[in-house]
Amino acid sequence: MALSKINIPQAAQHFLECDTEKCEGNCEFYCNPCHRRLCKQCTDKHLRNARGKKHEVVLYGQRKRHFPAEKCKIHCNKDVAMLCEECQVPVCSKCVIHQNHRGHIFTDLETIFAERYANFQQEIFKIREYFLPTSQVIQKDIKKESSEIKHIMDNIRRSMKTEFKSLKSLVDLVISENIKQLDQIEQSLLEDLNTQDKTMDEYIAYLNNLVKELQRCLSSTETHKLMSEKKPKIRSIPETTKPVTPRLIAGHFSKSNITQLLGEIYFPNVKAQKREIRSLENVYNTAMKPTQKQVKKDRQKSDNKQTMSLSASVTKVREFSVPGVRSICHTSLDQSGRLWISDSEGNLVQTDLLGNAMQKVETSWEDEGYHTVTHDGDLIFTDQDKKVINRIATGNNIAEFIITGVWEPISIHSSHINGDLLVGMNNKEKSKVVRYNKLGKKLQSIKRDDKGQSLYGVPHYITENINGDICTSDFDIRAIVVVNKSGQHRFSYTGQKSEIHPYGICTDVLGHILLCDGFFNNKTVHLLDRDGQFLSLLLTPQQGVRCPRSVCVDDKNNLYVGQYGTNILTVYKYLH
Repeated sequence: MALSKINIPQAAQHFLECDTEKCEGNCEFYCNPCHRRLCKQCTDKHLRNARGKKHEVVLYGQRKRHFPAEKCKIHCNKDVAMLCEECQVPVCSKCVIHQNHRGHIFTDLETIFAERYANFQQEIFKIREYFLPTSQVIQKDIKKESSEIKHIMDNIRRSMKTEFKSLKSLVDLVISENIKQLDQIEQSLLEDLNTQDKTMDEYIAYLNNLVKELQRCLSSTETHKLMSEKKPKIRSIPETTKPVTPRLIAGHFSKSNITQLLGEIYFPNVKAQKREIRSLENVYNTAMKPTQKQVKKDRQKSDNKQTMSLSASVTKVREFSVPGVRSICHTSLDQSGRLWISDSEGNLVQTDLLGNAMQKVETSWEDEGYHTVTHDGDLIFTDQDKKVINRIATGNNIAEFIITGVWEPISIHSSHINGDLLVGMNNKEKSKVVRYNKLGKKLQSIKRDDKGQSLYGVPHYITENINGDICTSDFDIRAIVVVNKSGQHRFSYTGQKSEIHPYGICTDVLGHILLCDGFFNNKTVHLLDRDGQFLSLLLTPQQGVRCPRSVCVDDKNNLYVGQYGTNILTVYKYLH
């Protein structure tokens, strides 16, 4: 089991010590079954040990919280270990067979405790990182605007007095009325801002009290209290308005119209604008910024990428036929350089880079991006009819990995960033993209844009860019759709001069998006930058391309292009 070093926050004041006797090393890892802190050396020994070989060892920050021991109220010599789903009470192993709980369903209490603990921590995080600072920024703006109100009013008064100086004897009454009106407006605005200021004071006090309450729940040694506490619903930040200030309309000297001569206070008939409140999602994006070590690593990668650039022309390197397939529709490349190639008849063949067949799998799928290869070299492919995702690991045994329920898994891609699986799915007239982790746990579901509109028609092919963007090729809506790693819609590309009919899609080391437009009169491979800007038609019929369906790029920046109607795979160079 390979474990990387934990990143200790800069703000940390103390290094945890390893629990192993006579070991003075710093804790980096944690054994969940043993509830032990371990250093790197002791972790290696623990995993080699017969007792700890199958234990779950994780980074210390990702450990499961140790469930506090609590005696059963009925069987005093037993610790509670499960939760009765029907009675909603913690029970021990003896309670399970008691007649009061006969036939009931039980859930591991430690698992529930860990989930609740994480939920409460998340709420504290949101309050500290979003609700409190955002409220304090708004309050700061309110105080600043109060000061600006005074400044604006003083400027208006000075302008008025300049006008009044030469005709003061004629305009005393008008001045008096104008100043009175101005004072009333000022008082009204300041009173309104003062009210808003008090409102924010009360809201901030509420948030601080809520944090204390949540922390009290977390620190409680009585498990049932944490179990019984409901996750609080944080009140929304109160709406506040920015003040609309008056203006002075300059008058013209005229005895017949003193008011027009000296001007009047004008209060714009403008509705006060609501203050902008930053999105809660931005907090998570900020919280997930890379560590200094990761930044350095990424910078080194970036420096390497800077040595690469687009060639002036595309060069054909070689081509070879793939035995066992009739028409190349999708290509997956594994870490060892072997290829998995599928056709429109459900044939899925593995070859080396010379076209020598190594193994073959019969599938129920056709011309979609329905297979991918993980970092570990496992083949993952979907089965639309059975609505499952299969895995083939060492030994070539096919095992059902993920069951997708009513959703038909159409396209799939294994992330080169973190090993997550991105799956394009369809259910009648609805489509979505779902993210699973390496263990098959659902992490994310992407369906709609920020206006509530459906993002996808049918996501036939799917891939991931170097910045975490999820790129799907959608033949039904004639577009490629790109969202960021949070699922927010970034852009859709629908072609240049004519409508595209998108099929295979991939990205390269520079973040370019390569797209097959292989239908009707197009028959090209488009090259876009990571922001969806069209760069060029990388391959056209003039270069021998007839109906491109599949594209992928290996770690040596070779471009593999498969075409519909033939089993010939062609390799090109377009970076140098």
